[in-house]
Amino acid sequence: MIPAMDLKLARFRELEAQMADPDVAGNHARFSVVAKELAALTKQVRPYQELLEVEAAVRGAEALLADADMAPLAEEELAQLRPKRDALQTKVEDQLLVDPDEDFDTLIVEIRAGTGGDEAALFAGNLYEMYTRYARTKGWHVEEIAYSPGEAGGFKEVSFGVKGDDVYRWLRYESGGHRVQRVPATETQGRIHTSAATVAVLPEPDEVQVTINPQDIEWERMRAGGAGGQHVNKTESAVRIWYKKGTPEEMEVKCQDERSQGKNYEQAMRVLRSRLFEKQQQKLHKERSDMRKSLIGTGDRNARIRTYNFPQNRVTDHRIEFTLYKLDTVMTGEMDGIIQPLLDHARREKLGGA
Repeated sequence: MIPAMDLKLARFRELEAQMADPDVAGNHARFSVVAKELAALTKQVRPYQELLEVEAAVRGAEALLADADMAPLAEEELAQLRPKRDALQTKVEDQLLVDPDEDFDTLIVEIRAGTGGDEAALFAGNLYEMYTRYARTKGWHVEEIAYSPGEAGGFKEVSFGVKGDDVYRWLRYESGGHRVQRVPATETQGRIHTSAATVAVLPEPDEVQVTINPQDIEWERMRAGGAGGQHVNKTESAVRIWYKKGTPEEMEVKCQDERSQGKNYEQAMRVLRSRLFEKQQQKLHKERSDMRKSLIGTGDRNARIRTYNFPQNRVTDHRIEFTLYKLDTVMTGEMDGIIQPLLDHARREKLGGA
């Protein structure tokens, strides 16, 4: 039993009863409020209800161990139930550690090539493939937003949306500087080169969480560049938006991935809203000094967080001093091996065990 979850479960059942009340069902405004709170609680309560059921099954099986005839069947059942119980316990505890204000199911990921010229753009392309493959193995939806191709392949810059259950929990610590060490295809002497790319994981807020005043932006149509055929060359479907509210916060967003100007404008506004929300969150986190001292890091894209060493098939996360010699599989999208240790470390920190 987890007291905090017991309170949530009690509230969940109360809301379910209200939803079945004809007085609530007949009042649209009240029904909407109740439905919204119920939906928010469901994500946490359902795993807890399953945990309670599995714990009851474990206790029942353990009680049969004293019976010599039933003990073998009970042991077999417990071998299946105990790992399931432990996994659910961890999931429920992880949900309690997530601030409700940070529980997002939609993110925008931005990857930019850093130092290293063409090799940096190729590495940015590798990171894009790694993250999108990982997202799809998790069953998340990936949506292309904008890109700027590199001269020799890869991307100078690329952004995409990711939507799905627990997406923020799994990707929240990926923001920062990523460094690659490898021999470029164009290197004739076999020398190892170092280049870099930056990743920003931006929770996507709704229009209520971040309101953008039309007077605070300027935008223009422009002709899209890069690949795209005759259509790109003849139409001004691309969009550039400037957010000009105060010099310190001025920023520019470009989007040219869609053929429709209206769609590009909508996508650019999504990116702008996420960047503004990121700034709000950074200000909030600065007020939480203990959180900012976490070894997991601040999420600053300028901070180097990880090195990918291809000759040694090694990937190292510098924040927790963790190394995995499976870089080849990580780059194909099998990222749990490098992400799970981060989550475990963050969990220990928040529970006071680090």
